[in-house]
Amino acid sequence: MKFSILTLFPDMFRGPFDESMIKSARENGIVDISIVDIRDFATDRHRTADDYPFGGGEGMIMKPEPLFLAVESVLDERKKDTVPVILVSPQGRRFDQELARGLSGRDEIILICGHYKGVDERVREHLATDEISIGDFVVTGGELGAIIIVDAVTRLLPGVLGDLTSAETDTFHDGLLEYGQYTRPREFRGYGVPEVLLGGNHQAIRQWRRRDSLRKTRARRPDLLEKARLGEKDSRILAELETEENRN
Repeated sequence: MKFSILTLFPDMFRGPFDESMIKSARENGIVDISIVDIRDFATDRHRTADDYPFGGGEGMIMKPEPLFLAVESVLDERKKDTVPVILVSPQGRRFDQELARGLSGRDEIILICGHYKGVDERVREHLATDEISIGDFVVTGGELGAIIIVDAVTRLLPGVLGDLTSAETDTFHDGLLEYGQYTRPREFRGYGVPEVLLGGNHQAIRQWRRRDSLRKTRARRPDLLEKARLGEKDSRILAELETEENRN
């Protein structure tokens, strides 16, 4: 998979893509990450990529010319109708695991990192094919969001984790928070491990994990239950959890 990241601050990507899982994926040829400096496509000698907004107001707006030229420099004309051009900004649809899975099926993705007060609206209307936000908050620029998107998508690619079943048990894979995990020592400062995880009964372990996953999700992110993939057994467990809570 190829990622092209368009940014005003290329140095922000030094480090995150040179460590851990993404470093290995790049070295193994699973992903190709290209950092494109938007200022290289500015049309004046000062490499100006932003300007004051028409109509007045606070802040600076990213100019359309450098952004269009930067995208066109990396977008193969034959692929322009199939490659997502994603603007990373607070105004986009919220990024989640389902969206990450969808993007992991692409061969190429272009990410535009918004900055300052935002981008010229013509970029949204005529250049970007999608707009994604990493959450309902505002950070300095789209660079941080781009790093998160690349990481979340990359780990879903075959060969990155070695075994995709690891990703298939992650939080949000089936719409729920992940169950609690334990490792050695068996007892630590008086805190033990649930006995069911020590007995070797795999069916009982699966049942415990599902119940714990539902318990956590109900307590911390009940909004996820509205669209999670739940069966009849899950509904019974949720009813039992509610009953237990009412008793307490």
